[in-house]
Amino acid sequence: MVAKAVKAKLEDIQPLRALFLQESNFQVRYNACHERGWTDSYLLTLDGAEAGYGSIKGQEIAGRDTVFEFFLVPALRRHSRPAFAELLAVASPTYIECQSNDPLLSTMLFEFARDINADTVLFADQTATALSVPGAVVRPRRKDDRCFEHRDELLGDYVLVVGEEIVAIGGFLTHYNPPFADLYMEVRQDCRGRGYASFILQEVKKVCYLAGRVPAARCSIRNQASRGALLRAGMKVCGFMLRGHVKPAN
Repeated sequence: MVAKAVKAKLEDIQPLRALFLQESNFQVRYNACHERGWTDSYLLTLDGAEAGYGSIKGQEIAGRDTVFEFFLVPALRRHSRPAFAELLAVASPTYIECQSNDPLLSTMLFEFARDINADTVLFADQTATALSVPGAVVRPRRKDDRCFEHRDELLGDYVLVVGEEIVAIGGFLTHYNPPFADLYMEVRQDCRGRGYASFILQEVKKVCYLAGRVPAARCSIRNQASRGALLRAGMKVCGFMLRGHVKPAN
């Protein structure tokens, strides 16, 4: 069985990628990289027949140095190792990055990479919660709202108001693969530790579902406060972002 990796246009691998997304059924954190033109993709063949694809992204926009998607049709997965080795040989990436809930690529990561580490926790929705905070209301943000200076997240579409003060912002982004959406929130620094984060997340989850999206989230593995807020809002840990250096070829 001879494996080949040939650089291809995004439209050439889309039918295979549709199979990947259907099989995965989880939030793909870097899904939007394809749409933004930040990736190079390779069609994988076995003895001349189309078998799968691999995609490479850069850490930002420039420079494609990280394998982040790899797919072979199920009937040919016994040939995953030579197909992945060929992808590495042709594309010459420096890193492999994958979600731990992606069984095929994570298998390749542990075989072909070294210095593997995790920097991000991934969350899926688990249960509806009934949190309440006395005097707190979550509502859509208005044009004339005067929000606090936020440091880490976007100016959310929703605000949490206590009295007449906005103490938290939140929303969801649709850069994940449908139907998933990425929840986010930020609480005013002097108002943290009062349950506002989990409360606004709970309310944004409801809006997210009504918009036809399934809530998901991520946070730094070192951010215990955000992790706790997500868990209290009914989310569960569903995986980790794993990354390693490609081993030198034998």
